[in-house]
Amino acid sequence: MAGMVHSISGPSRRSILASTGLAAFAQGDKLPPVRRVTRGPKFHWFGYYDKLQFDPSNRYLLGMEVDFEHRSPAPTDRIRIGMVDLGDNDRWIGLGESGAWCWQQGCMLQWLPGSRSEVIYNDREDGRLVSRILDVKTGKRRTLPGPIYAVSPDARTAVACDFARLNHQRPGYGYAIDDPYKDVPAPKESGIWRMDLRTGQRDLIITLDRIARFPYTNGEWGAGSIHRFNHLLFSPGGGRFIFLHRRNGGDNPRAGKTRMFTARPDGSGLHVADPYGDTSHFIWRDDRHIMAWATHPSHGYAFYLYRDESNHVELLDRERMPVNGHNTYLPGNRWILNDTYPDKERLQHPYLYDTKTAARRALGHFASPKEYAGEWRCDTHPRFSPNGKLVCIDSPHDGGRQMYVIDISEIVG
Repeated sequence: MAGMVHSISGPSRRSILASTGLAAFAQGDKLPPVRRVTRGPKFHWFGYYDKLQFDPSNRYLLGMEVDFEHRSPAPTDRIRIGMVDLGDNDRWIGLGESGAWCWQQGCMLQWLPGSRSEVIYNDREDGRLVSRILDVKTGKRRTLPGPIYAVSPDARTAVACDFARLNHQRPGYGYAIDDPYKDVPAPKESGIWRMDLRTGQRDLIITLDRIARFPYTNGEWGAGSIHRFNHLLFSPGGGRFIFLHRRNGGDNPRAGKTRMFTARPDGSGLHVADPYGDTSHFIWRDDRHIMAWATHPSHGYAFYLYRDESNHVELLDRERMPVNGHNTYLPGNRWILNDTYPDKERLQHPYLYDTKTAARRALGHFASPKEYAGEWRCDTHPRFSPNGKLVCIDSPHDGGRQMYVIDISEIVG
């Protein structure tokens, strides 16, 4: 396939790996099989790495389809949603459309936890944001009165941030809809909502005003800062969820300065898991521990393991996971699935890290053309199947963003 470096040798290989700090850990890797499961002329992708893309049978793979790239979505732009039947020659099955989406996270399309037939996604109706629950077998659909971001493991509750504010503050993550509070630093009317997926009852549980005034343990953030929330995720048992509190400015001008919080689903029990200003990608390892790329006074930027509701922080393998990526744990927590941003040669490197042996296994080296940058970049965002044998990535290496499945069964055994 054009743009995918499936086998590298000699100086070329060393140069590519050295540019990401990985030269010592991928010599002689046998790369696993990769196949493209969507095709042009339309473009296909899934988006973020912490959503359920595969159904419980490992056969159906959710995705989104659009006919343009390299510009911001307009309010009138709609995407098609569908699924790939991996058991029928990767057949694309159309499921519907959405008018509430962004390049990095799509329309939050995902399987409802535990369901073999129901998916949930965000949409736009009469100028307001809603979410839809769709049975892909019967076609039955119902509408809920607000959007979702993360769904609880029992599929009863969803939490969401303010997508209008997010779009204004960080294009690529929110939706093209007016934000009436865009010039208010920390409005009482904006924050995190909880919604009952059975009744549609929706409550504002954490406001930006409340969190902006929450005590700072690592310096003040300054008057006039514009605050927002992003990246919500329930713990495996559903007893708590993570969110990032960000404000404009700081050392990372695109993301802003960041605190990582955890809370109970009703918004109580707030805990600042990382106060040091630059939490990035994270995942729950279990109900008590969070793996995150961040900075810490002990070792600077690295992946750390945080114990929730405590100050305990543990450095992870800085040699073999030296750069930021989109990290998850495969079922059983032995293997970490991760990737990198484009290196100097514009290659992205998804990989597996074995926590038992400290071995690192490359899953491929995928080119990202220079047009894929900023808001409409195409990160690989690796997602795993429920049985832990397959990985799906988004990649633009072969003439536009498409989805690819990597068979990791021989690696993980």
